[in-house]
Amino acid sequence: MKVSKNIQKKIFLTSWISLHPVDASEANMTPLHHVAAQPAWDFLRPLRNWLDNIQVRDRLLAHRLCKYIPAQCPFERDVKVFGKTLFHIPPMCKLNPLYEEVVGLRFKAMCYLADTCGEDISQYC
Repeated sequence: MKVSKNIQKKIFLTSWISLHPVDASEANMTPLHHVAAQPAWDFLRPLRNWLDNIQVRDRLLAHRLCKYIPAQCPFERDVKVFGKTLFHIPPMCKLNPLYEEVVGLRFKAMCYLADTCGEDISQYC
């Protein structure tokens, strides 16, 4: 079953950001939940497009991408002393402006290994 074609469309659609601000009354949102409008020009857009358009067609590249891009944010931690949680360090990966594109690239690599190469990808999950 070719999972990658269906999922890649969903990833692309979820990473799309409208450049037009949405009125809070139109979206049935309270002003507290209203997201600030995006700037007219996103200086990271060329890099995002480049990452989105990378085609994984090499087994070695796919293995390297799956190995070096973590499945979970490595910085999220609970700091515990004597079994009691002192504080929680939130996932810093969400602060990365290219986080969605990098995770999407890892997913493309995993789909290539599973669908095209027929390899077991459980080691990367």
